[in-house]
Amino acid sequence: MQFTRGALSEIKKYAKVCDMTGHGQSDRGNQTGANGTALKPIDKENSMNKALFRMIGMLALALMAATQTVRAQELRVSVPFTFTAGKTALPAGEYQIQKPAGDSPALLIQRTDGSAAVILISFAASPKEEHVQSRLVFHHYGDHYFLAQVWRADASRGRQFPVTAQEKEQALALRNQTRNQVVIAASITLPKP
Repeated sequence: MQFTRGALSEIKKYAKVCDMTGHGQSDRGNQTGANGTALKPIDKENSMNKALFRMIGMLALALMAATQTVRAQELRVSVPFTFTAGKTALPAGEYQIQKPAGDSPALLIQRTDGSAAVILISFAASPKEEHVQSRLVFHHYGDHYFLAQVWRADASRGRQFPVTAQEKEQALALRNQTRNQVVIAASITLPKP
């Protein structure tokens, strides 16, 4: 947000400089250059359009930078067991979870050492109760864990993953046992540059 304020102040400064230097003024048509030749009149509309496009471009860059900062936040979590995310088996370890694009339903789940990663499509999940802690929810069958949901403390909705065929098989194989949910706390962090 600080970058956006700085960019907006630069836009204001640029607009003041344009006013002071006479950009966009059409009364310069009668001026002569140093060698006595007449200067061409400045097209007022063209000059104003250029200034407008420059300001819009600077504002767009400021907004992209602000959304990039919001998007760059990620969840960090230590998972103490091997688990399945989608169709991919992931080892125990430290993970970061983030959206690869702003409003995408996809989530990138990656070990912090870069040794394993998967991108999963998710859908919105409404909370059954208010949550104050970021967390991951796993479905647990015997010794198999399946990533089911991701919740951020700063979001009103979570992200949920579809039940895979592999999870359905585990549920059928262990139909005498009840499915347990395992919840692991996560923290929101900014990634290191």
